[in-house]
Amino acid sequence: MMSIAQNLQNIKKTITDTVTLVAVSKTKPVESIQEAYNAGQRIFGENKIQEMASKYEVLPKDIKWHMIGHLQSNKVKYMAHFVDLIHGVDSFKTLREINKQATKHDRIIHCLLQAKIAQEETKFGLPYAEIHHILNSNELTELQNVKIVGLMAMASFTANEAQVKSEFDSLNSFFVELREEHPTLDTLSIGMSGDYHIAIGTGSTMIRVGSAIFGAR
Repeated sequence: MMSIAQNLQNIKKTITDTVTLVAVSKTKPVESIQEAYNAGQRIFGENKIQEMASKYEVLPKDIKWHMIGHLQSNKVKYMAHFVDLIHGVDSFKTLREINKQATKHDRIIHCLLQAKIAQEETKFGLPYAEIHHILNSNELTELQNVKIVGLMAMASFTANEAQVKSEFDSLNSFFVELREEHPTLDTLSIGMSGDYHIAIGTGSTMIRVGSAIFGAR
């Protein structure tokens, strides 16, 4: 079995400098994260705010923590003082809460809007029209402590690579179009352990990889 360091090295060989690797460390012990850190990894993704906060307390402070799970507004306060990027924002209510908590800590928190591209009903996310609406709304300009830097999405959970590619292609086209209007958007977070190769081929700038680094959960 390959070590965490070897897995990281192998993945980094397959991606270019334009792609940011988020090591998804959810459910993994602090020792495994430290091992990845010692191998040079600095960006980690968690899907439970309180688990991330407890790991933040004990691990090196130059780690950038990304919240990648579905967000409960009432828990934003537990991470507002340290979170580097919030991936899955899918409502204005959540943006308002992030802004409120960021203001208390005199921080600007970077966020990605979650687009819905998958066929499954269970996947969260916003329709493209709603993303347009949020980015062009006056209310967004009033949220001084939130900065939307891009989009994230999850493809359908399927072995059909053509379908996954088509979903990623659709999102990338939309992202390119959005950037003409909003040039500060620079992050497209798509691709996980099973489909990041497809995502990179369709314009991804950030991949979220867990099991390919840390082993199966």
